[in-house]
Amino acid sequence: MKENKRIIQLYQSVYNGSPWIDVDIVSTLSTITAGNAAAKITDNWHSIWEIVNHLIAWRENVLQRMQGKIIKSPAHNYFLPVKNTSAVAWKKTLKKLEVTQQKWIELLQQFNEADFKKIYPGNQLSYYEHIHGIIHHDIYHLGQIVLLAKSFNKK
Repeated sequence: MKENKRIIQLYQSVYNGSPWIDVDIVSTLSTITAGNAAAKITDNWHSIWEIVNHLIAWRENVLQRMQGKIIKSPAHNYFLPVKNTSAVAWKKTLKKLEVTQQKWIELLQQFNEADFKKIYPGNQLSYYEHIHGIIHHDIYHLGQIVLLAKSFNKK
């Protein structure tokens, strides 16, 4: 099996499948209401919604890097307050996440495996490291989302 195909399977399983961690992004987020997504446990913690927006922005950032664009990461690290916390806005956010998934799968299907070794000049990491990094990033934040969601189930 080609490496592209392996990465696509991994990426898909974390997003909407059966990863080894037993939770995926879509199943987890589908149980969360807009109100719970917007709620903060404390002022020092990000809301689920802020984390999802952060995921979307980093997925887009790294996708653009894979397409050759040099991007400087912003000081806010894509953690911004959510202004519209309606159910409609939450659905739009989840749709944006889905669109990033589709874009990543399209990129990976067409990605030249020789370019895995290519170095991104912004941080001297390979494209391979960036691709796996975004998967690790999703999993890291999925863990946070699961923990935050459990706090709402106890109430």
